[in-house]
Amino acid sequence: MEQWMHQIEQWVRQQPVEQLYAAFAVLVVTIAFFAILRLLKPAKSNTIVLAGLSGSGKTVLFYQLRDGSPHQGTVTSMEPNEGTFMLHSEMEKKGKLKPIHLVDVPGHSRLRPKLDEFLPHAAGLIFVVDALDFLPNCRAAAEYLYDILTKASIVKRKVAILILCNKTDKVTAHSKEFIRKQLEKEIDKLRTSRNALSTADIANEYTLGVPGEAFSFSQCRNKVTIADASGLTGEVSQVEQFIREHVKP
Repeated sequence: MEQWMHQIEQWVRQQPVEQLYAAFAVLVVTIAFFAILRLLKPAKSNTIVLAGLSGSGKTVLFYQLRDGSPHQGTVTSMEPNEGTFMLHSEMEKKGKLKPIHLVDVPGHSRLRPKLDEFLPHAAGLIFVVDALDFLPNCRAAAEYLYDILTKASIVKRKVAILILCNKTDKVTAHSKEFIRKQLEKEIDKLRTSRNALSTADIANEYTLGVPGEAFSFSQCRNKVTIADASGLTGEVSQVEQFIREHVKP
């Protein structure tokens, strides 16, 4: 090691002073460039948005993810419910984990515009569907999801979306495949009817699907997946997996 350092010292002494200054200046400029680049690079978002119709179980999921408890059943939110925390299931895990900023947006139609406040910063969106009482609400859920999928803040940033079929612990709950197919059918109908109306074209910033083909979520510009969960029983492993895929240390 000493011999190696001695050889380097000899080589440095043999170099012209001007050349050493120039090399040092290049090194300083390079370090400064990468330091500035790092500062200017926007930090990765840790915001996950919960959206869906009223009664789908978003707030129960929020509490389950935060506290490991459903807080005694159904809760109806009139204001966005948000917090920054470690997932309850990760509280005892060792290693570096990034806290998540979880936002539960009320599902009432008059309060949905609040969603636009959070979408520009979202790392992912979880659209919660009531798998138990799905059929009576299928059209309304499809309309809400259609509006989300055509927003510029979702499409341009390619925000990942998880369609979460909640309350699947119940025997009469519909399967995620059934729900996926029904939502695709309803969105296909909406796509046809809304494209025919000029006012709807203005309201929706992007069109969905491929012209001449039946709509499927695989045609979306951003990744759309579907999963099962039960906020009441605490079966939220697929939700946590989605969150950790998009909020990393």
